[in-house]
Amino acid sequence: MAKKENKTTETKASVETWLKKIKDEKRRKDCADVISLFKKETGLEAKMWGTAIVGFGSYHYVYESGREGDAPLTGIANRANGIVLYLGKEFEKRAELLKEFGKYKEGGGCIYIKNLEDINKTVLSKMIKNSLKHKKKTHAC
Repeated sequence: MAKKENKTTETKASVETWLKKIKDEKRRKDCADVISLFKKETGLEAKMWGTAIVGFGSYHYVYESGREGDAPLTGIANRANGIVLYLGKEFEKRAELLKEFGKYKEGGGCIYIKNLEDINKTVLSKMIKNSLKHKKKTHAC
């Protein structure tokens, strides 16, 4: 059986070009502001992963099935129903911070927000730091 290639890999595509393609001006500004916050809190440059994810840093994973690959330590995406924050399901004080976070939905390891003004950005900063710390610890980065 042929090894399945991962669709979402780091690319040389421009984050600025990705932002410019977001038609809704408010959403484009929100995404740019979130990217700036992630840059500040991670100390890492924003890079495109696939065509739709802006990621920060990377780590290597290996599943029990043997499938492996690389993924961003943290990141964001713009989807039709909102902005997706890739922070993971586990990090220090996650449940406590989410209580103070504002309006969101979650699924898998993702947190979905509609608008930046719906959330507490100070709490998001803490979540980004805690998520990054957890990923680096669990993936020996």
